[in-house]
Amino acid sequence: MQRHALTIALLCTLATACSTTSTTAERNEADGTGLIAPAPPPRATAENEAVSLDQVAVTGTYVAAKAMRQMAPASVAAAAPVIAPGGYWQPDNTEKYAAREDNPVQRTSEQPVSTFSVDVDTGSYANVRRMLRDGVRPPADAVRAEEFINYFDYGHPAPDSREKPFRVTTELAPAPWNAQRQLLMIGIKGYDVPKATLPPANLVFLIDTSGSMDQPNKLPLLKQAFAQLVPQLRAQDRVSIVVYAGSAGLVLPPTPGDRHGEILAALEQLQAGGSTNGGEGIRLAYAMARQAYAGNGVNRVILATDGDFNVGTIDQGALETLVGDQRKSGIALTTLGFGDGNYNDAMAEQLADVGDGNHAYIDTLQEARKVLVEEMQSTLLTIARDVKIQVEFNPAEVAEYRLIGYENRVLRREDFANDKVDAGDIGAGHEVTALYELTPVGAGTQRLPALRYADVQARPVSTSGEVAHLRLRYKLPQATASRLIETPILRRDAKAQPGESMRFAAAVAAYADALRGGTQIEGWGWDDIARAARAAQGSDRWSQRAEFLQLIDAARNTVGGDETHRIGIAD
Repeated sequence: MQRHALTIALLCTLATACSTTSTTAERNEADGTGLIAPAPPPRATAENEAVSLDQVAVTGTYVAAKAMRQMAPASVAAAAPVIAPGGYWQPDNTEKYAAREDNPVQRTSEQPVSTFSVDVDTGSYANVRRMLRDGVRPPADAVRAEEFINYFDYGHPAPDSREKPFRVTTELAPAPWNAQRQLLMIGIKGYDVPKATLPPANLVFLIDTSGSMDQPNKLPLLKQAFAQLVPQLRAQDRVSIVVYAGSAGLVLPPTPGDRHGEILAALEQLQAGGSTNGGEGIRLAYAMARQAYAGNGVNRVILATDGDFNVGTIDQGALETLVGDQRKSGIALTTLGFGDGNYNDAMAEQLADVGDGNHAYIDTLQEARKVLVEEMQSTLLTIARDVKIQVEFNPAEVAEYRLIGYENRVLRREDFANDKVDAGDIGAGHEVTALYELTPVGAGTQRLPALRYADVQARPVSTSGEVAHLRLRYKLPQATASRLIETPILRRDAKAQPGESMRFAAAVAAYADALRGGTQIEGWGWDDIARAARAAQGSDRWSQRAEFLQLIDAARNTVGGDETHRIGIAD
């Protein structure tokens, strides 16, 4: 054990010594030991001089990997890391996902109030799509049901004016997997702002150029993705480009957005190499955002990375504190995830949450166009901040309820009215959709066993006809005090059958649950999910719903199951 511990310590030393960004990284092919110690790339000066892009080069870390294989015991060598194109050394798979458990079923008499923050992220859906297309079974923690649901447009009605930045609607109907239960769909639609009328945008592209990005689905795809956004920029906009590898550097100082050729040329020259000092890059990006701050416009850092921060400030809590402090100055943070193998989904999603931004994952050029072109105004322009939803269920009508998804967005009851508690933001034209599964009183399908010492007195008969009461709080972008919207959800408004939008949303929710193990959907199998989605496909302008049907088949083949296989039933 001592010999192995010493060997591993030596290997770690070698890996660290060889992970510095290099301009030449000369090597001796005869014995593989002729690595010349590289000089670190120059930092941005006080005058914000640009770092020469040819100094951001691929490292010579493959030498360390070769030495590791030569010296390591057989058990270590068998698990030796792979060498990515360009010589970057990394383990086979170090992707990180935050652990999560499904929201529990709540007994209304004990816990009548449910409170959560809205979420407009979609990164989980695109990332899982990438895995399924590669024939990989997604880990359960990679699946966030609310991001699957919110990937799609459900046609929620829009508000009439920007004075009230969004409109709230609800629908109550039988749950498709159990007609004795009900689904409550809450829809929020943000006021849309035409691209031509968007206020000036001050954007900082913060781009990871470390060695781990030297793969086709990382930096090359990233460059093509941002290139699609550039033609949308105008003279009144400002764009900066900051890169980070072993150190951070300024590639493009604040530049008018209509200088498309200059911006595209700066993007095209980017190369990958070195370790990943994300913390230093974030600091420099915020400095550039402050320098070009648009007082009445959009100020946003767009961080594009695989999330593999490995030098400098690497503690996620410290990074969240850094981003949270900058959020207070009016600069938002959007994160775009790329690649596989070492993708840090947990960090990318949480930094966006703390930074008053949104998180997306870019797996294709089509997804890049969706996020950065078609949804540009909603991605960039925030119309409401700290949006919170609180639903109080009537125990005379609802025996049990369960919030589908939003596990890491659940808030305490007292947080709802506390304007100092951060919550999700809504961009121009954004939709937010949330689903609750309800068990009506008297349905006989409760999931929770009866309590021995529960109050045995007869429950009073409801005279209000209210199933629940919905409250929503939000702040206008520059406001410090929140506004309140309230609306009752009435029994008489319940539908005999769900509408097309709810049926498709339910199919997506069931799909997400099936990928997580299928504990909540009452025996539905893949065929049931596919049948429900196909029947509710409706208008499909961008063929996203048709693609979803293909992903159901991919999940069936990857996770397993056929006509006789049924996904597990919850007790």
